[in-house]
Amino acid sequence: MTIPFARPRPAFPESTGRPDVSSKLDLVQRPRRNRKAGWARELLRENTLSVADLIWPIFVMDGSESRTPVASMPGVERLTVDEAVREAARAASLGIPAIALFPYTDPELRTADGREALNRDNLVCRALRAIKKEVPDIGLITDVALDPYTSHGHDGLLSSDGRILNDETVAVLVEQSLVQADAGADIIAPSDMMDGRVGAIRRALDASGHLDAQILAYSAKYASAFYGPFRDAVGSSGCLKGDKLTYQMDPANGMEALREAALDIEEGADMLMVKPGLPYLDIVYRLKEAFGLPTFAYQVSGEYAMIEAAARNGWLDGEKAMMESLMAFKRAGADGILTYFAPRVAEKLARQG
Repeated sequence: MTIPFARPRPAFPESTGRPDVSSKLDLVQRPRRNRKAGWARELLRENTLSVADLIWPIFVMDGSESRTPVASMPGVERLTVDEAVREAARAASLGIPAIALFPYTDPELRTADGREALNRDNLVCRALRAIKKEVPDIGLITDVALDPYTSHGHDGLLSSDGRILNDETVAVLVEQSLVQADAGADIIAPSDMMDGRVGAIRRALDASGHLDAQILAYSAKYASAFYGPFRDAVGSSGCLKGDKLTYQMDPANGMEALREAALDIEEGADMLMVKPGLPYLDIVYRLKEAFGLPTFAYQVSGEYAMIEAAARNGWLDGEKAMMESLMAFKRAGADGILTYFAPRVAEKLARQG
């Protein structure tokens, strides 16, 4: 019986019992040629990671000459302002172009209306002024949201029945942005996900003379499980009541991110942010392809903690996983990456020359 399209069996020489492979495959294309040696792989590499791609998130706290480890983020510490100045100088010496500041607010200063966000002498403002004085050439990015300052842990104001008040929150965010810009912030980064906040902030910045203050809009910020360690670091995890599903995006949605980004661009955003990072690389790619605006991604605390914990348990090579994860951001189209690995990566890149 003949089986249609059956492949002929290879010939087996009687002497060896093995297939006859003396004749080469008739191939014109052999992609492995381009991978044959290190120099060839480097020459043909499509994407590269440089220190200029890095933004270092730093947590600041009250006190002086003190550092407090963040238990859920091994290797990350909260820093007093003077220590933050030292780390900013270190970042500048490594070539890291910018740092992002996040405060750990004393629980006694947390209120339902988050009024500490408007204090011109709050932690963030003091850190901005101190760093600008000592390290004037490094870029300073500030978070605009109320969750580090509210007693309920939400990014906005709550109504009596527990709803997030959009327009009332935006009015407070505008004042927070002005306070930060006056203190020396170079980039204002609203991460709250309230509707219309980018336009309101842009108008207020321009009217107050901060025409050069950039806005990095968290256009695609998802309601993610990967934020847990960050909330520990800023002290909001213990006080958060409920969830953030009514303002942060559904992880199932992609087209919605395009709409959010388009609105932010119309309102005056200079740059776009996707958060979290690795689980949403498709969103990074889609925003960059659709709009061509500078697009950033945040390798969030949960992503950092997973890699670091696995490395410390010997489950993977931490250095290689760190570099591979950041290269994935570049391949997806990210122009910059917020990562807690920033100083380690910068030092590694410097060693590699």
